[in-house]
Amino acid sequence: MTGALSHLRVLDLSRVLAGPWAGQLLGDLGADVIKIERPGAGDDTRGWGPPFLRDADGHDTRDAAYFLCANRNKQSVTIDFTRAEGQALVTALARESDIVIENFKRGGLAAYGLDYETLRAVNPRLIYCSITGFGQTGPYADRAGYDFLIQGMGGLMSITGRRDGEPGAGPQKVGVAVTDILTGLYACNAILAAVAYRTISGAGQYIDLALLDVQIASLANQTMNYLTTRKAPVRMGNAHPNIVPYQDFPTADGAMILAVGNDAQFAKLALVAGHPEWVASPLFATNKARVENREAFVAAFTAVAVTRTTADWTMALEAAGVPCGPINTLADVFADPQVVARGMEIRMDHAAGVAVPLVANPIHMSETPPEYRTAPPLLGAQTRAILAERLGLDPEAIAALAEQGVI
Repeated sequence: MTGALSHLRVLDLSRVLAGPWAGQLLGDLGADVIKIERPGAGDDTRGWGPPFLRDADGHDTRDAAYFLCANRNKQSVTIDFTRAEGQALVTALARESDIVIENFKRGGLAAYGLDYETLRAVNPRLIYCSITGFGQTGPYADRAGYDFLIQGMGGLMSITGRRDGEPGAGPQKVGVAVTDILTGLYACNAILAAVAYRTISGAGQYIDLALLDVQIASLANQTMNYLTTRKAPVRMGNAHPNIVPYQDFPTADGAMILAVGNDAQFAKLALVAGHPEWVASPLFATNKARVENREAFVAAFTAVAVTRTTADWTMALEAAGVPCGPINTLADVFADPQVVARGMEIRMDHAAGVAVPLVANPIHMSETPPEYRTAPPLLGAQTRAILAERLGLDPEAIAALAEQGVI
C-alpha cells in the first residue's frame, strides 16, 4: 500500500454510520482496517434495505446499499466477543493495532474487557475513539443517540424547514444522516491529531466524541447568531439568515438557486435582471439593506425570475460571474459533466460477481491520493485469513473456533 496512512492499522468495532464512515475514510487514505462484526448478522446496516446489492444473476444479496456506502477498504472478521474466546481474539488484534473505533453505549465494552483502560494496558500506544450519542459525561451519557434524534435535540431541525405560517411549515430533518457523517469526519480529524501527538510523545490517548456535541458545533454561524444576540434563529426555508439573495427562486420552467455572496455580485445580478436601479436603491444597495428589506427584494426579483427559464438564467448569470444553478435530482447530479469529470462515481469488483457502483472519496492529493483497494466485504470474508496471518492461528484452531460459534 502507498497511501498516506499505510503505516496505520485500524480495528473498527463500530457499526451503522458515524464510526464506519471514519473507518472508511482512514481506509481510503491507506490505513489497514479490520472490521469486527457479529457472526451470522454483521453490521446492522447490511440489512437496512431495500435496495440491496444484486449479484451477477440479478438476485438480491445480503448487503444493503446503506452498508456499501461506508465500508469499502475494510476486511470483515466475524468474532463473538461476548464470549471469552472472542474477547481474547479482539484483544490480540488490538495489541497490534494503532487505532480502535467503537460506538457502543457508555461502558458497553467494559463488560467484555475491550474498553480503553483494559486495552491500553496491553497497548500503551493505542488511540481509542469512542463515538456515542451524548458523550462519556453528563446527565444524558447513558442514553442511546441516533442521528434523527440528535438533529432535533441539537437544534438543526429548529432552523430547517419552511417558515412558520407557510404551507408545510414545521421542523424538518436533513435528507441524509448529516450528524453521523460530520461525526465521522470529526473522528478522523481527532484520530489523526492523536497520531501526530503520538509521533512526538509515544503515547496513545482516548477520544470521547458525541453526536450532540458535533451537531451543535456544526451549526456554525447559526449558533453564533444566537450566542451574539441570545435570540434563537428560526426556520427560513431555503433563505439565508445573513445574506440576501441566497435562496431558491421560481423560474419559467422550474426553479434555480441564487447565491449572491457580496455586493459586487449583486450589482452584476441587477444588470442581468434588467434592473440596474437596484444598485443605487437604499433598500437594496448593500447586503445589510437587503437583509432588512428581505421580503421586498424577494418579491421584486421573483417577478423577474419567472420570466426566464432556469437554463437561461444559469447561462446569463454564470457569464456575469454570479453564482447560480439548478436544483438537481441525484440522476441529474451523476450525469452532470462536472461530476463526471471529477470522477465522483467509481466501480469496484465485488465478491458477488458484479462491479458495485460507489461514490468516490472527494479528497484529491498530489502524492498520496485515496486508494480503492477492496469493495465492501462480504460478512466474515477475511476472518480465517486475518486470524492466521495476524494472530498465527493454525487451521485446526480456527476450525475449532468456528465449530464453537466464536467466529
